[in-house]
Amino acid sequence: MAAVMTQQLDEQSTVQKITQRSARAATAGVVMILGLLTLSSCAGSNLGDRVGQSLEPDPQLAERNSPSESTDPDRTASPRVTVRPATETDQDAEADPDEAATETSSDSDSVNSDSQASDQAAGAAGYVDLDKAPAEIRPYLDDLLTLELLAVRSPATTTEGTTPSPSANEFRPNQATTRREYARWLLAANNRFYQGNPNRRIRPGVTSSQPVFQDVPVTDADFAAIQGLAEAGIIPSPLTGSSTTLTFRPDAPLTRKDLLLWKVPLDTRQPLPEATATAVKQAWSFQDADTIDPRVSQALIADHQLGDFSNIRRTFGYTTLFQSDKAATRAETAAVLWRFGSPTEGITAAEVLNPTASTTPADSEDNE
Repeated sequence: MAAVMTQQLDEQSTVQKITQRSARAATAGVVMILGLLTLSSCAGSNLGDRVGQSLEPDPQLAERNSPSESTDPDRTASPRVTVRPATETDQDAEADPDEAATETSSDSDSVNSDSQASDQAAGAAGYVDLDKAPAEIRPYLDDLLTLELLAVRSPATTTEGTTPSPSANEFRPNQATTRREYARWLLAANNRFYQGNPNRRIRPGVTSSQPVFQDVPVTDADFAAIQGLAEAGIIPSPLTGSSTTLTFRPDAPLTRKDLLLWKVPLDTRQPLPEATATAVKQAWSFQDADTIDPRVSQALIADHQLGDFSNIRRTFGYTTLFQSDKAATRAETAAVLWRFGSPTEGITAAEVLNPTASTTPADSEDNE
């Protein structure tokens, strides 16, 4: 009887323990649920942030345990390779790589061609009308404009009180050169070509000098060039014994005779030779030799002695008429100024642009 009672008591004790454990487990579950609800309600608050930070792993431990680093220093992480299906373009390029390269080259050439065409259309110094110049003279014009030796100023006010308004991006290569323009360009080109040779440079006139010409005062924009050429004896003036040359007429058109008469002495650097109309006719076969002034005839004979580097040949090509009083255009003026010097000692605008070049294409063609 006692044994039965003891067994019943043990069973009751076991049931109580199980009940207590179940109660504690239920209580822990309720507490956990309440805690999660509390954290959810604290999201975004300071409390939630602190709780979140406390649950984060230690960054140093995370870095140390990172699988990207290996205990073997020779091992490196393999790069991720993304594989995509081959397209028809890829298959074509793989089948004929030369054709693909040709297409790429063609596209590049097309872009370069368009760019060069655009640059050529704009011309040197940004002028858009240089294509109107004679094709044989255009290279000379481009070189001098690139050297910035053909400065063009706004025209003076006309007698009617109006001022022409040419476009700023037009050089007007076939327009007549004025006498003041030629004086300005002649001095600028000579001094630039002989920049390293002071003995061949021309000194510009100074405002303290007495003006040589009555119509070129010290206030004139081109006084320095005109006065300097006159004082150097390059252009006829009272200083050279020409009592009739009291005015310069700076805005008058430049004639062919003055184009040569002012330039040739800077080529030969010697007194002009004696000349007659007969000598000019024999040298140049000019039909109008009898109408040429004696002083101009001397310049024509000296120019003929320059051979293939003659200003007349370079500027006018083959001709049997000189036409002394015909106006010289800006393009023709550029051709004359493109080269200075004798046949054995000369310098071109192309050589000034590229000092390492021993000969120029134009000179090579003349010598052939």
